[in-house]
Amino acid sequence: MSENQTWVTEFILLGFSLNPKIQMFLFELFSLFYTFTLLGNGVILGLIWLDSRLHTPMYFFLSHLAIVDVSYASNNVPKMLANLLNKKKTISFIPCIMQTFLYMAFAHTECLILVIMSYDRYVAICHPLRYSVIMSWRVCIVQAVTSWACGSLLAMVHVVLLLRLPFCGPHEINHFFCEILSVLKLACADARLNQVVIFAASVFILVGPLCLVLVSYTRILFAILRIQSGEGRRKAFSTCSSHLCVVGLFFGSAIVMYMAPKSRHPEKQQKILSLFYSLFNPMLNPLIYSLRNAEVKGALRRVLWKERSM
Repeated sequence: MSENQTWVTEFILLGFSLNPKIQMFLFELFSLFYTFTLLGNGVILGLIWLDSRLHTPMYFFLSHLAIVDVSYASNNVPKMLANLLNKKKTISFIPCIMQTFLYMAFAHTECLILVIMSYDRYVAICHPLRYSVIMSWRVCIVQAVTSWACGSLLAMVHVVLLLRLPFCGPHEINHFFCEILSVLKLACADARLNQVVIFAASVFILVGPLCLVLVSYTRILFAILRIQSGEGRRKAFSTCSSHLCVVGLFFGSAIVMYMAPKSRHPEKQQKILSLFYSLFNPMLNPLIYSLRNAEVKGALRRVLWKERSM
């Protein structure tokens, strides 16, 4: 196959095929959601940084989750917003591949961070006396670095396998960003190896971690039921139910997207689920995890009171 067939200079992102008025409405709505995502996660990061009472393993991992959410949204949403306004919806080859890599890296990292957070809650509730030993700062840092490294390495595997394929047209990606399944459809060679690796990686990064999370929270549930104090039981259940909401939304939609049988309209399904990942999940995480948390509310009040006193 000749060189001009294998090297594509740019792709066209089809995005949402809607009339201009609806596209303008979506631009305003998605811009609002993106702003809330940046503000919500930014507030969480600021509070954890400023308030020493939040310098604990749980909030350490929560800060990493906030960084992942901001990065994930910023990788996909600005280009989507620009394409809602522009008639020319092109993206160059290298930025497209970079977008694919970052999208996969942040998604994989978030999976692993959620698993570590569930383990942290398991240790805190089931082994409270050994918590400071098991979840020492050295262990926490190693877990966080491992999550980022594994997420990036797995994304690199996908991208290397993607780059071995020739792209000779058509150059239209039926998505609002360079999602890997949509890009694979443009390859003019056998992409079965890529699809097998994506499915295997989904088992490794989705099914395996989800089973670990469910085991952790099952043991947590039994431990909560044994707590004598009604207030202690309520606090533990409130924290864990918040975590389970995020885990269920994230893993559930990912499994539907990459492992479930395709619907009659797989492109629409992918776009809707990707919207959830890019906009709704990063925006909801600060609300579900933190802003309804008494410790975070207390930290916010202390920071605001300190500002007023100065």
